Amino acid sequence: MLDGELNILNLLKIVIDIGLVWYVLYKLIMLIRGTKAIQLLKGIVVVIIVRLISMFFDLQTIQWLTKQALEWGFLVIIILFQPELRRALEQLGRGNIFVRSSKSEEEILDTIIDDIGKACSYMAKRRIGALITIERETGIGEYTETGIPINGNLTHQLLTNIFTPNTPLHDGAVIIKNEKIIAAACYLPLSESPLISKELGTRHRAAMGISEVTDALTIVVSEETGQISTTKNGELNRELDEEQLKIILRDNLFLNLKSPEKSKAWKWRGKKDG
Repeated sequence: MLDGELNILNLLKIVIDIGLVWYVLYKLIMLIRGTKAIQLLKGIVVVIIVRLISMFFDLQTIQWLTKQALEWGFLVIIILFQPELRRALEQLGRGNIFVRSSKSEEEILDTIIDDIGKACSYMAKRRIGALITIERETGIGEYTETGIPINGNLTHQLLTNIFTPNTPLHDGAVIIKNEKIIAAACYLPLSESPLISKELGTRHRAAMGISEVTDALTIVVSEETGQISTTKNGELNRELDEEQLKIILRDNLFLNLKSPEKSKAWKWRGKKDG
């Protein structure tokens, strides 16, 4: 009888142990999702698969190379992803790493879309120039670091206030991640593509530039014409109204929530813009 109770107790400990490990791993993956660290994680998985294949077919050279990559990989991770590791430890220290949001992802998404749509519509009517980059899967931390940290909750009032002319932060791009405005006055890479119309200004070239090197969705409000444009994956979509902008935002943000239908609005419109 005593042996049976011990076996059940040991089994319960094993189940709890495995459950806690999986929960911690899940939270860590959620923490790095959308950063460059997730790309590294995918690369490590590929290296492991290649190593297993090389062991199966007895490929000595590939085995040696993959062994070196895995042995030195831990040190490389610490060096390359020091900012992400520091942020994770800071959140762990504040007790935020395991905090569950009281809002569902759908509610957060609706709020983000509504706030961005209102802000862009307001600025377009008043010819206030704006450049807004929304981080998706690929991390854009290197561009965030060029600006002024904000780390504030996204609201249409704050977004509009940042781009108000003659304020300290109105030049440059605002970078948004999830429901946070991460930084303002950020520098984005300018596109050198000869296919971009000469009539498009620096904001549009910066929006195209960031779309060529990341999968970010960028919104431009022209101060010359008041037109709203978006860029993603090297494509430019122009002359949008608030509802069309909201459709594009819903189709391209939080892709894990739904399988978006292709927006008809995502087409090149060869009209002039400022």
